Amino acid sequence: MTRRKKWIVSGIFVLAVILVGVFISASLMAKRVEPSIKKAAIKYLRERFESEVELASLQIHVPPALPLRLLFGGGRGSLAQVEGSHLVLRHRGRTDVPPLFAIDRFQFDIDIGALIDNPKTVSRVTLDGLEIQIPPKGERPNLGSRSDPSGTPATKVSSEVVIEEILVRNAHLTIIPRDKAKVPLGFDIHDLRMESVGQNIAMMYTATLTNPKPKGEVHSTGTFGPWMAAEPGDSPLRGAYQFKDADLSIFKGIAGILQSTGEFEGTLSSITTRGQATVPDFRLKRAGNPLPLTTHFEVLVDGTNGNTELHPVVATLGTTHFTTTGFIIKHDGDERKTISLVASMPAGNLRDVLMLAMKGPPILEGTLRLNTAIGIPPLDKKVKGKLLLDGTFEVTNGKFLRSRIQQKIDALSHHGRGKEKDEEVDEVVHRMSGEFKMADESLTFRTLAFAIPGAAINIGGEFDLAEDKLDFHGALMLDARASETQNGWKRWLLKPFDPLFSKRGVGTFLHIKVNGSTRDPQFGLDPGGTSPVEEAEKTVAK
Repeated sequence: MTRRKKWIVSGIFVLAVILVGVFISASLMAKRVEPSIKKAAIKYLRERFESEVELASLQIHVPPALPLRLLFGGGRGSLAQVEGSHLVLRHRGRTDVPPLFAIDRFQFDIDIGALIDNPKTVSRVTLDGLEIQIPPKGERPNLGSRSDPSGTPATKVSSEVVIEEILVRNAHLTIIPRDKAKVPLGFDIHDLRMESVGQNIAMMYTATLTNPKPKGEVHSTGTFGPWMAAEPGDSPLRGAYQFKDADLSIFKGIAGILQSTGEFEGTLSSITTRGQATVPDFRLKRAGNPLPLTTHFEVLVDGTNGNTELHPVVATLGTTHFTTTGFIIKHDGDERKTISLVASMPAGNLRDVLMLAMKGPPILEGTLRLNTAIGIPPLDKKVKGKLLLDGTFEVTNGKFLRSRIQQKIDALSHHGRGKEKDEEVDEVVHRMSGEFKMADESLTFRTLAFAIPGAAINIGGEFDLAEDKLDFHGALMLDARASETQNGWKRWLLKPFDPLFSKRGVGTFLHIKVNGSTRDPQFGLDPGGTSPVEEAEKTVAK
């Protein structure tokens, strides 16, 4: 072997020894720094979140060249990769509620050369499989008290670690209600990125999550924090959101695809949201007639129980404007929520409302003034069987759109004014008003009054929406006398009886009934019947 070859072989051998030494040094260094990193991480988590920490595994991967860099004084900037699994944080050591945080896997890089710094800076932490369980407010014991399982006194948080960025994949946020019988409110968060600008300062975030009901994708940006360790539910949250392609058909009785944008602020336990929503094809499943619906709203959501308070919601259905206020709450003993609203429609398009509520084309058009209470008890049955209404309405400039009904109205107007059949009449219902209640798919009118040229009707009764059946009884009042409603010899025959039918200041007063259906109503005399006005007078007299 030549001298040159001997030098080459010797050099390779020395290099191999150096590399083995470097790897051994790196391994020894990893084992040496692992306890200090683990101790610092657990200390940070325990103090920051006031929680007992359980960590299944922690591994440190040190760059092989790090020992050489440290040897020659260039250790700073050498990043060691830290990986861990099955990290659990139990708020104040409690085992009677789910863990505050549970993480399947986590990873971050740390500058080994800067471990002596305070605070220690971690540029990025990546979490995968994060479960966040926010406990109910007001039920958490004080640290150091007899009711505190950890028995650890409270300490002021002065973190020695600053995390600049957090990346989260596959997270789930759950707000635990006070009542253990209630279903927790949950959100699936696909991707979450948070940036920190310092200790005890709100973090900027970008998130993509799935709303549970109605199910749809939400993209949100804003700020979160600072984290309130004593009351996690009080941690501030604010931002803006876009809610896309939410399918309302998950709810019984309604359908349509919802799009919404808005802003929100509050805490994890209580959030106020202001925004707008559009449903281009909103419809009741029973009727199936789609109408565009737009709303501008402000709502307050209690994250601990899911109860929602609607501040004035301004909505447009088709061309009709109305406002709604009320609550969506869960009463003690109920399995589901109850909807309780008040709706006001000062000048709506009656055609829009009837198209939404009834199958087929609407039977009446006009201007609708409506004030009603709306109640929907817990939705364990169909909405149409649960919908409760109680209110008043008034229709002006109304006109029946089905020719058979309008023909009967026209004939009544002819008789009421004493006109010949071939004389023109104004085919308009001047005014229709009433008081109504709805329950079990039956619409009950305490009073239903409408006026046409020459005649007025005041009736009350029930309209079976499921069967399309009418059962109304009341009074017909005509301007003309009884004899004036007829022609030829019948007019002369009835003249002696005019005083019998003329009372209450009108030419003719008759008790009537209306049966049949909205497609083919049947009008007839109702001997011995009464009208809602007469019933009210009897009640007052008693």
